[in-house]
Amino acid sequence: MSLILFAFVVRVRDGLPLSASTDFEHNRELQERKQQLKTVSKALSLLPERGTVKGKDLNIYFISSEGVSYMTICSSSFSAAMAFCFLEDLRWEFRASYDNTSIGLVSRPYPFLEFDSVIQKIKHHYSYSSFPTLRMNLAAVEEELRVRPSKILTAEDMVMHNGTANGHAQPVSGTAASERMEPVTGLGILSLLLNIMCASLNLIRGVHLIEYTLQDGNEGIWNVVAFILAFFCCLWQCYLYLFFASVKKLQAFLALAFVFLCNIYLYGLRNIWQLLFHTAVASLSTYQISTRKLQEKLDDCGV
Repeated sequence: MSLILFAFVVRVRDGLPLSASTDFEHNRELQERKQQLKTVSKALSLLPERGTVKGKDLNIYFISSEGVSYMTICSSSFSAAMAFCFLEDLRWEFRASYDNTSIGLVSRPYPFLEFDSVIQKIKHHYSYSSFPTLRMNLAAVEEELRVRPSKILTAEDMVMHNGTANGHAQPVSGTAASERMEPVTGLGILSLLLNIMCASLNLIRGVHLIEYTLQDGNEGIWNVVAFILAFFCCLWQCYLYLFFASVKKLQAFLALAFVFLCNIYLYGLRNIWQLLFHTAVASLSTYQISTRKLQEKLDDCGV
């Protein structure tokens, strides 16, 4: 049995397989490790750049760089330094062949079939040669691992990260930005434009009133506060529509309530049609925020 059983190149953002080595080995543990490999590939955006999943006879190693991850299943007798050296050589060859644009545009699994033979060649070299030309690279990788050891992932880690990546677990703090929303609709764009217009009107009126308020001994300060608060509520609604946020609906209805209260307070400075326009725009934005959901994940592609 070769020391490197399987190698795999995958896009980090969605786990899309880009290329893989030919699989000549067939045993139960290898099939289990390949299932784990698929699990890890779907959660790469939540994982460190370099990691290891240890098994009884086979280990998984991976490195991620520039939006692409290079993964391998190796015999446990194969040193970690050698495995990461193999992945670095794989990364170098892949980056020499494909640029970020071509990688980002692909939409189907395994688009770079011609690279499979390159993987196979490097894999064979590492599995069966005595590495006479790799000693300097190997020494550098060994030193790097000594300074910054690879993250060891457990079965529990993989379950948690895979659950988070597929929406079955609460994401940890700081991962909300990675959530992808459904595409923006035409009505959603209209609500954004109207909200920006309302925010601009509120800001202009609020700034304009500041001058008169200072001259009148701060008598109209609460009018200024109402305009500025309405301005921030409009911006808040734009943010909630564009980006993922926890308890999004509650925040949207709070923003709507503040817009209603501010406009009721400003009755007299605005006529009834202006008030209806501002509250209608806020209501439309709240509806758009409430109905825009997270984008559903695509079905996993087989490894």
